[in-house]
Amino acid sequence: MTPLELRADVPALQDQVYLNYGAHGPSPRYVVDAADEFVQDHEYRSPIESDPYERAFQAFDRTRATVAAHVGAAPEEIALTESTTAGINAIAGAIDWEPGDVVVRTDIEHPAGILPWQRLEREGVEVRVLETEDGRIDREAFTEAVRGARVVCFSAVTWTHGTWQPVAELVDIAHDAGALTLVDAVQVPGQSPMDVSEWGADAVAAAGHKWLLGLWGGGFLYVDRAVADRLEPRTVGYRSVEEPTAERFEYATGARRFEVGSANPAPHVALREAIETVESVGIQTIEARISRLTTRLAEGIPDDRLLGPSNPETGLVAIDVAEPETTVQRLADDGIVVRALPPVDAVRVSVHAVNTESEVDRVLASLEPDL
Repeated sequence: MTPLELRADVPALQDQVYLNYGAHGPSPRYVVDAADEFVQDHEYRSPIESDPYERAFQAFDRTRATVAAHVGAAPEEIALTESTTAGINAIAGAIDWEPGDVVVRTDIEHPAGILPWQRLEREGVEVRVLETEDGRIDREAFTEAVRGARVVCFSAVTWTHGTWQPVAELVDIAHDAGALTLVDAVQVPGQSPMDVSEWGADAVAAAGHKWLLGLWGGGFLYVDRAVADRLEPRTVGYRSVEEPTAERFEYATGARRFEVGSANPAPHVALREAIETVESVGIQTIEARISRLTTRLAEGIPDDRLLGPSNPETGLVAIDVAEPETTVQRLADDGIVVRALPPVDAVRVSVHAVNTESEVDRVLASLEPDL
């Protein structure tokens, strides 16, 4: 399958110029169909022909294996979650915090990487906010900030600047300081290769409803197997324990302890279909096409208006304009979907491999009055 063949299968892309994949990736028909078919089978046939619980657990197992292979993990290192936010909260809630413990995050994290730590501040946890410059983490400042920290949380790809952080290097620095590392990777799967074994992080949270073009609710959490067995989630259900009816429960081995109970498998059935679709196109093919299209876009924007690098590193391109919300609405009136970024007062254009050169040119023409 080619990127443009994939595009032809996405109904939402037929009448609009859609460039907001960093927020939501519209699904192709067969991803939605996979979810619908599972729900119908689960509700209409499995109660009579088999066991709806067994059918659901089999679906979870298949998706867990697909996700693991896609991100370079073992199936027992993958928990299926609702979202990236759910994954970050799961880790934050599984640590026995004490007043004075330290969490480090950057100043450009998504709210998913901010709000859980703000809650812990109310319990006496110190949150250190590391300032960045142009979407970059300074190594020396990072080394200083993580001293004495219990947890370090940062994004692999910044949602504000589209910059790649040196994940493996930062993880090594944090580990040298004795900190647990939690990476928000939601902007990675579907647009770039992802191998958590190369990163070395203790936990990585992500989801499939952006660049993978999956459904909302199809999140996943990688947890290193040795680390998982030291964590005790506060939310417990029959999927998170070895034997639900035992007199005293034991957490399930590995990341499955972060799963809970009767969640709807449909979004994760769709996630499996979405990953298989992206892999049929080829993640390297997708990454290379995104690079060509974002280069074309950046070449039409004055360098001083680009918040990120002049040679974009991902499909996320943030552009400085005087009134972002006004610009977004004007482009919407012209049939172009982008988004405003209030934290950095900019417009963000998210370019996927399913976009075209003519769409990039159309965006540039529409943005010209603001540049």
